Amino acid sequence: MKLLRIKDNAQQKKESFSQIRTLTGKIADKTLEQLEREGVFVFPEILKNAEDITQDQMILKSVNDTYCTRNVMGFLGCGDERLVIESRFCGKGEDYFFRYLLDKVLDFPNIVDLQTDANQDNRLFNFLLFLFPHYLKAAMRKGLFKKYIRRRYNDGNVKGTIDVARHIEKNTPFAGDVAYNQREFSYDNSLMELVRHTIEFIKRKPYGNSLLIKVKDEIKLVIDATPTYEPYDRQKIIEQNKKNTVRRAYFREYLALQRLCLLILRHQKHQIGSGSRQIYGILFDGAWLWEEYINSLIEDMFYHPMNKGSKGAQRLGAQRLFDGNVGLIYPDFISRNSEMRIIADAKYKPINNIGNRDYLQVLAYMFRFDAKAGYYLYPEASGVDDQKLRMNRGSTYEGNVMPCDDITVTKHGLKIPVDAQNYSEFTTKIKTQEQEFISVFPNKQAHEWVPPCPTCQV
Repeated sequence: MKLLRIKDNAQQKKESFSQIRTLTGKIADKTLEQLEREGVFVFPEILKNAEDITQDQMILKSVNDTYCTRNVMGFLGCGDERLVIESRFCGKGEDYFFRYLLDKVLDFPNIVDLQTDANQDNRLFNFLLFLFPHYLKAAMRKGLFKKYIRRRYNDGNVKGTIDVARHIEKNTPFAGDVAYNQREFSYDNSLMELVRHTIEFIKRKPYGNSLLIKVKDEIKLVIDATPTYEPYDRQKIIEQNKKNTVRRAYFREYLALQRLCLLILRHQKHQIGSGSRQIYGILFDGAWLWEEYINSLIEDMFYHPMNKGSKGAQRLGAQRLFDGNVGLIYPDFISRNSEMRIIADAKYKPINNIGNRDYLQVLAYMFRFDAKAGYYLYPEASGVDDQKLRMNRGSTYEGNVMPCDDITVTKHGLKIPVDAQNYSEFTTKIKTQEQEFISVFPNKQAHEWVPPCPTCQV
């Protein structure tokens, strides 16, 4: 197996990709949207509102004699060639940091990692399986998927179109039954059958039941909705779903679930393996993972508006009702303590890369929420201490510039252990750093926040 490990958001000489020429040729200068159509799974599935990663971004972008990567981590393969994109904050050893982010944000089992050995394909397949509960839960929030299907009957209660050929075949001599077809709006359709086949497939894995226990209520609904399930129908159901993908935008979560189920069920046959010429893999938005991880640490102290999910939007200024979404803003974090308001922004970048537009954004949010403290929350792997910036009063033209001690913006890093010998040691060390990281924020709670109504957010 030919394998190359690179860092996210970095540059690397093209000559270093010579050992994986076929794979590089299939992914270089292609957008995420193009790679998704060719079999690569991108997480999270909703990219259109993302600020740090969009569907028109590229995994490997040619710049002269180098390839540039972006805020994307994960695993790609084609035939016997493999590319692992690790976090740039993981140090020189194993990428325990990326694994820890997945554990915290997606609750992945501990057997997931990106180590390089002969079972790399199995690790990729494990990724697919471990994503299933998340996607099933997200899709089922829309309720069971229901669509029109065509059923065939042969009885005396004719309600649809008579199938003459089948009627002659089955009901000669005539005994009172009629063969007919009826179009019905049903939960027991090809998509829900596909989900059911995936559930039964995962159940047979050694860790299947412990993985599916997280979505036991959703699984019960799927099983109850698919009474015609038959194990031997799997290939037929797969083909039906390949031809009939979910098209309605409202059910985009079901489209993502459908794609995931197809990847899982087609895996053993031909989708993944050394003989395949098709690219495959899973990619994760590093900035999204970092933001959600930070939220898991400070959610008791901060509100977390979500741009991707259009939740918790605030208005920059007073707007008339008919102005629609004009002026909606989504600060990463707004402190629950209204007396000592803090605005925080999660940044998946080194401390020296935080500047320019980053400053303007946080300062605008601080002005909007009358906050005197702003924070940039970033991963720190080099041991640099926090940097506190005090705002100035006055103008250099008038020579009266004075530091404003009560308004500050702080670059506050979570120190990432880079010298851990194994994952267990890394976990122990980073938990200590997490406690130190959150200790700088006041723990005083304000009254419980109630989200404003969609038409009158202020």
